[in-house]
Amino acid sequence: MRAGVYVYGMASIAAGVLDLVWGEFEPAHQPVQAFGNHIPGIRIMAYMGAVWLIAGGAAILWRRTARFGALALGILYGIFGMCCLPRFYTAPHFLGYKASVYIGVLGTVGMQIILAVAAAIVYAAVGSRGSLSPRAAAIARWTFGVSVVVFGLVHLTGVEFAAPLVPKWMPLGGNFWTVLTGIAFVLGGLAILAGIRDVLAARLVGLMLLSFNALALLPLIFTSPHDHVAWGANAYNLTAVGAAWIVAEWLATRKRQATPNQSGAQPAKASLA
Repeated sequence: MRAGVYVYGMASIAAGVLDLVWGEFEPAHQPVQAFGNHIPGIRIMAYMGAVWLIAGGAAILWRRTARFGALALGILYGIFGMCCLPRFYTAPHFLGYKASVYIGVLGTVGMQIILAVAAAIVYAAVGSRGSLSPRAAAIARWTFGVSVVVFGLVHLTGVEFAAPLVPKWMPLGGNFWTVLTGIAFVLGGLAILAGIRDVLAARLVGLMLLSFNALALLPLIFTSPHDHVAWGANAYNLTAVGAAWIVAEWLATRKRQATPNQSGAQPAKASLA
């Protein structure tokens, strides 16, 4: 799980540093502005959130403080997820009462939920029990899997918005790759929910997200170097990559625990080592 935790923690730190530089919450992935454009003290809150991200991201990288870091980041990403909720009312009001609009808002909620799920897994992994309870594990699997399915539906119902992000040099056009990645998200989420090749599915979801950084998001920094969203999208997406890999290794550990080796040795416990 260590590689996923490292990417997750470093990307969280990067997001916090970016918030400090711009002196604001990154509006696309930290949607505090969903509660209004004139929130009293929002700049101070943005600096506090930035320090929170940096401290939590740094803490989760070290085993002695990983539990604190996971708790801090899980709470903050959960707050960001709750900040998306007003958009279930405001987004249809401005964009129309269409299924694609509601799916899009649900996707923004899911973007934060998968990060909170990863934090919960790390929090449990370094605790005395070493893993989530059966009920919590079921909730984590379903929450992550459903969120991934929703990401796919966002692509499939919003092709016109995602396709322009596909590099022009890629063959077959932006619409093709948007639909293909949407289908891949849906299949990956269903595999995680069903427990069929779920470890491979979670790893591939992380790899696909990483390809988004390299092909679609990194160029935004060069075309819009002064845009907080361009930088923040890269930081967020890398955090999601780390979250997917954390979930993948957690699922792999659960499979090893469910199938003790033939020598009679004790099943493996989740570890950050």
